[in-house]
Amino acid sequence: MADGTPGESSRAGSGMRWSPTQYDLFQSHRATPFFDLTSRISSQEPGPRRVVDLGCGPGSLTRTLAERWPDAEVVGVDSSLDMIRQARSQADLPPNLSFVIGDIASWEPGPRDDVVVTNAALQWVPGHQRLLPGWFDALPAGGWFAMQVPGSSTNRSHELLRELAASPRWEPLLRDVIRPEENVSSASAYLTQMLECGLEATSWETTYEHLLQGDDPVLEWVRGTSLRPVLTALGPDDRAEFEASYRALLADAYPTGRFGTIYPFRRIFAVGRKPA
Repeated sequence: MADGTPGESSRAGSGMRWSPTQYDLFQSHRATPFFDLTSRISSQEPGPRRVVDLGCGPGSLTRTLAERWPDAEVVGVDSSLDMIRQARSQADLPPNLSFVIGDIASWEPGPRDDVVVTNAALQWVPGHQRLLPGWFDALPAGGWFAMQVPGSSTNRSHELLRELAASPRWEPLLRDVIRPEENVSSASAYLTQMLECGLEATSWETTYEHLLQGDDPVLEWVRGTSLRPVLTALGPDDRAEFEASYRALLADAYPTGRFGTIYPFRRIFAVGRKPA
């Protein structure tokens, strides 16, 4: 779900409130990496018995997995109660689809989990790389693991957020919120980890050139993800001041052009299959 930089008081594990409405403002842009990821999972007969979407968010993308594999049990997992409520409220949910509250950091694959997808969620789990070997070992023979994480530390929007939070005005209030370095590995590192665990695997990176519309669109984008822990940590007056300063920095870094605002966003993918 979330594209992140700030600290790990997140939907992966704690009680920070997430806004499904804010997150879905750019649903079409956020959906593209999901479909690029899941298209690498080969549909073979018989189909998967159980499909798990870790960090499912508001559930609209998890729904496409249930529609793709109507004979499989499909489960969306997220630690945010708001997200799970939104996911469960979708009209005409397929009968093979359900949503549960769960912490990615304590999750383990079951013997029927033939497909595990996690899209823009592992970046919220500190040290998630240490979890992967155990997951790969527990994955059933022939099972698939597909992951995507934002490589957002190199995004100018996220650099500006870290720089502003580290300034003398804000550092005392935000030192525990902004992490100094990216919490994800390179595509080659994830590939190596999968190969060392015996998976047949591939990995890649893509920078999407998102064309955004409206006023302050980059601010609206990060307000639903990486800015959220910052705003949660600040009181109302400080929140307004911080956001005003950040808005000005983003407007300068991402000027509106003739066709809208171009927002480059790098993402890291890895897909592996355990030999049958």
